[in-house]
Order: sequence, then structure tokens, then C-alpha cells
Amino acid sequence: MSWRIATFNANSIRTRLHVVLNWLQKHRPDALCLQETKVQDPDFPVDAFRETGYQIVYHGQKSYNGVALATLRPPDDVRIGFDDGEGETEARILTARVDGIFIVNTYVPQGREPDTEFFQAKIRFFERLKRFFQRNFTLDSLLAWAGDFNVAPEPTDVFDPDRLRGHVGFHPDEHRALGQVKDWGFTDVFRKHNPDPKQYTFWDYRLPKSFERNLGWRLDHIWTSRALTDRSVGAWIDREPRGSEKPSDHTFLIADFDLERRTS
Repeated sequence: MSWRIATFNANSIRTRLHVVLNWLQKHRPDALCLQETKVQDPDFPVDAFRETGYQIVYHGQKSYNGVALATLRPPDDVRIGFDDGEGETEARILTARVDGIFIVNTYVPQGREPDTEFFQAKIRFFERLKRFFQRNFTLDSLLAWAGDFNVAPEPTDVFDPDRLRGHVGFHPDEHRALGQVKDWGFTDVFRKHNPDPKQYTFWDYRLPKSFERNLGWRLDHIWTSRALTDRSVGAWIDREPRGSEKPSDHTFLIADFDLERRTS
């Protein structure tokens, strides 16, 4: 059984609805993780997804943040937030099981500047995530962690690592925190299949002609547990939507799997 998951930071689902629906109609992934939906739950455009043939679950708030998961078949075991008793005020994590695969969709805080409380909140978010994975899953779980991690893990993941090193999104404290989550047992499936540099998912609006000059960052990721990594057959970035009318500053990342593949 072939199975496809994708992730996309929409930067407002209502503004980018045409981009998302057109992409779903063209590529028909089994699951699409969305971040920065920026809409309260009562206002989410549910009917538009249903008319395209997709189920949709979502967790949002007014004007900021927000995550959603669109699936061809109904998801189950849907969970909102960390459920760790620590409380949370922002809509940043949604978990569901789809076709027997657990999907954790996250919109990690951006962090603003390294010397701020917002940056420390980002580090704590990763710490909570690691505990979340330890508490709920094992290495034998079929698990995909996807979304906008707001971190470029390696020098090959930013357009100018020497200049950007130490900036938010490419800071050693973020690399350390993200690495500790990865050490739980994740594999970056895009890098498993695509070792070459200059492959990005985000191009800043504020940088003139950043997309045309490919001055980007790889901030969006799909990481998988050992059991699911063994079934991974490919991953790719679809640059086309970034060049469309009224684009998001991110684009789609896709990973493909053969769920019947024999594993080691």
C-alpha cells in the first residue's frame, strides 16, 4: 500500500485556501498537515475540504498559530495539545491516527530573538515534545512527526550558514534542543533521500526576490520513527506553489511510503 503525507505552513488558511485545495486536488496525499491556519475553530472552512474529498480536524485560535490535519479517510484517536498537565494557551500541536499511522502535527514557536522569553519558550516547547513522544510512543510505533519546526537543522539547510549562524532558526541552542528530540529515535526522511544542499521550504517575504534567488531555509520537516522510516521510499519539496498568486512564504514538503515493504 502506497501512502503519502505532506506538510504546509499556510500562513492563513482562509487567505491560502485556493492554494491548498488546488494542491490537494492535484496530488491527493493521504494526509496533509497544516500550520499557521490563523482561524478560530467555528470559522474553519470545513465544507471546502469536504467538497474536495477530505476529512479535516483542526485546533485553532483567532489571528495566530493553529494546526489542522486533512485526510482522505477518517482519522481516529485525535488529541489536542500536549495533555501533560502543564497548560497551554496557543494552538500548536494536534495528534491523530490515520491508516494506522500516528501523525503529530506541530507549529513550533518562532522564537523572535535569542535573548527573549519567546526564545526560551521555544526551547521549552521542544523539551515538552520529547517528553510527549516518550510518554505516548515507542520506536516500534508507526509515527510521523511533521510540521513547521522553525529550525534549519544543518548548514546545508540555510542559504548562507556563516552569516545566519546564531540567528533564530539557526541557533546552537535550537539545534541542541531539536537534536534531543531527534535522539528519541527520529529520522529526517527528506535528508534520507535528498542529501544535496540548497533545497528549502521557506523564503522570507522581507528579503527582496528571495524565492527567485533561492535564498531560503528548510524549516518544515517530516521525521519518522524507525518502524516508519523502514517503509520510506521518497521525499520531495514542491516549489511550484511558492510561485503562485498570493503564496505563503512556505511551500509543501511531501514524503512517500510503501506500507507493505518488508522491514529489517
